[in-house]
Amino acid sequence: MLDMQSLPVMGKENLKKAIDEAIAVNRRYLPEFTDDFRYSHSEGNFYAQSENVEWTTGFWTGELWLSYELTGDEAFKDAAMRQVMSFDRRIRERIDVEHHDMGFLYSPSCVAAYKLTGDETARNAALLAADNLISRFQEKGQFIQAWGKNGDPAEHRLIIDCLLNLPLLFWATETTGDEKYRKIAEKHFNTAIKYVLRPDSSTYHTYYFDPETGEALRGVTAQGNRNGSAWARGQAWGVYGTALAYRYTKSEKALDVFHRSLSFFLSHLPADVIPYWDFDFDNPSDEPRDSSALAIVICGMLEAADDIAGEEGEKLRDQASRLMLPLYAACAVKDPDTSNGLLLHGTYARKSEWNTCRNRGVDECNLWGDYYYLEALRRLQGKWEPYW
Repeated sequence: MLDMQSLPVMGKENLKKAIDEAIAVNRRYLPEFTDDFRYSHSEGNFYAQSENVEWTTGFWTGELWLSYELTGDEAFKDAAMRQVMSFDRRIRERIDVEHHDMGFLYSPSCVAAYKLTGDETARNAALLAADNLISRFQEKGQFIQAWGKNGDPAEHRLIIDCLLNLPLLFWATETTGDEKYRKIAEKHFNTAIKYVLRPDSSTYHTYYFDPETGEALRGVTAQGNRNGSAWARGQAWGVYGTALAYRYTKSEKALDVFHRSLSFFLSHLPADVIPYWDFDFDNPSDEPRDSSALAIVICGMLEAADDIAGEEGEKLRDQASRLMLPLYAACAVKDPDTSNGLLLHGTYARKSEWNTCRNRGVDECNLWGDYYYLEALRRLQGKWEPYW
């Protein structure tokens, strides 16, 4: 088991160096990724240009907003606002929005834009995305359907990732006063944590329900090594998602699940800290790592630290700082000539004997890993108003 106290803290000098290096990468490649987005993952550690499609593009816009906050450089703000206009068009024209990932797309792009600039187009686009998200709520089962055509009985399931989409709904209630968004977010959250959390505090990736009765059927994986394993990024979504739910609800149930899912994650880290893509694997193993899972968890710990008073919150912040240093040392891009991303050694999807994935973005940068790495640096720098 990892001895957390044996790890040194990030420290102000390393934090500044990490921020400067990340900003240097984003500034260097900004001209290529202002009107174009980044593809979901790199190839050979370099991202190709992409249209505003898939579930990941909001993370690049979120990086631009974080870069603007960290530097005050108007070039990052101007680029982010140009991308916000693309997100407005995307939701109005319903371009690749037949899924639940509205929070991943619209929280770090349009909600961030509204919070930072007061832009009404950004606010309205985010509210349309929230409307799209609640339209996928299934009364039979009390959850938001993850994938596929809305109401498709073959896709009557939730996935743990959706915990990060729920803050869009909590924000929508805050900004409109309409409780319908919050109510659906709370219903989905309660269903999800009831079924995806196993007795040992590991998590299922997805959970199916009977489309006729709503009865809970079975937990399975989509991207983990097998149905009964703990997919590292799924466990990370559980950690950060429950921390965010606690901020909005102050639910003791949310706080309990946060602590349990975090304890499992930390207790299954390898000695060199960077998790493998699934917790079935430990040192020594030739399986790839997933640095993005650790970045997500660090953000979740820092989120909870802001919401939990006293020694408990201070301990979470201290542990997050201790995890951040090996993540930076082993995975951060330190030279823009070597990569146009920020965080190496991520895994989008890894094929196994039991899942249906194809190898995709294995030992590469990925957009969410880059984003959450930069968010973690911003959180460690000082008080921050989350986009989530």
